[in-house]
Amino acid sequence: MSAFQNEVSPRYALDLLRWQFDLTWSLFEYHLDRLESDDFLWKPAANCWTVHRADDGTWVPDWADSEPDPVPVPTIGWLSWHIGWWWSVAIDHAHSRTPRERSDITWPGAGKPAVEWLRGLRADWLEALGRFTDADLDSPAPFPWQNDPQHTVAHMVAWVNAELMKNAAEIGQLRLQRASNHPQAIMNRLP
Repeated sequence: MSAFQNEVSPRYALDLLRWQFDLTWSLFEYHLDRLESDDFLWKPAANCWTVHRADDGTWVPDWADSEPDPVPVPTIGWLSWHIGWWWSVAIDHAHSRTPRERSDITWPGAGKPAVEWLRGLRADWLEALGRFTDADLDSPAPFPWQNDPQHTVAHMVAWVNAELMKNAAEIGQLRLQRASNHPQAIMNRLP
């Protein structure tokens, strides 16, 4: 039995999920509009995950196949790469494409390149959402549960919203923390 039978129609669920996505994105835009290039690689603690330039000029994220203990504090750069990774894979699944590997997702760099990349992923995701039929929404999710019949594509859409909300809050908190540590920089930006 699917998640929507005898409950809520898939189309109503998508409308509600789209509303939730738009709300989450509007809160994220508040921080995206205020991010500075230096925010991305600022390390809030000694134990951090970030992104590093490779010899070929590309950016490579810190990574471990099993979560370390203690968990490293991510930088905004790492978080923006992380969003790009999971969202690119979700978009690949939504378009029935072979999903890219983690190592195939390249962070474009700090500042405007990262912000524009995230905004481009938003546009790609909205296009995918607009193509979903009721049958699509009620079918087993290909990601992140690998075709578990208990989780539908509508669940995948809800997962994207939740993951984006979490990562946007993390980025916002880091931005605010860095700004509070550098109050003169804030004063210099005021009109």
